[in-house]
Amino acid sequence: MAYTIDRHPCEDSPRLGAMTLHPEPESVSRARRWFRKFIAPYNPACSIDDCVLMISELVTNAIRYGRSEDPWTVRVEWFRDGTSLRVEVHNPGFPASVRLRRPDADDAHGRGLLLVNSIADSWHSGPSHLGGTVVSFVVADAWPADGDANGLECD
Repeated sequence: MAYTIDRHPCEDSPRLGAMTLHPEPESVSRARRWFRKFIAPYNPACSIDDCVLMISELVTNAIRYGRSEDPWTVRVEWFRDGTSLRVEVHNPGFPASVRLRRPDADDAHGRGLLLVNSIADSWHSGPSHLGGTVVSFVVADAWPADGDANGLECD
């Protein structure tokens, strides 16, 4: 199998879902498709299209720059933090190599973090608790302060 999905979060957990993907190009479209499908029941007020674009960029970077001598995967997790949505992308790369670039107009690559920086309310990179690197973004006000976006219970 090229991926696994965790779509049964517990009510008490801020994690809404996760997926583990193999480092192959097809995983980028899988990440977009599965995030869109599994975030929908939570009815976020933010732009899902914007979130999908940022996930696509971060998963692409994770696949492109992740490194390990052993077989490895890319892990995508999404969380509700109060009214905010936080998405994390983990890979076995080196945290120090994540940087915001300013590519020239004719450069073919290097705009992924620029997109994330311009769309997200904030983003972060650093060591992952899984080992390697995590790059995350936050979309503030993804849910109303008084609404119950979680609404799903553990099976």
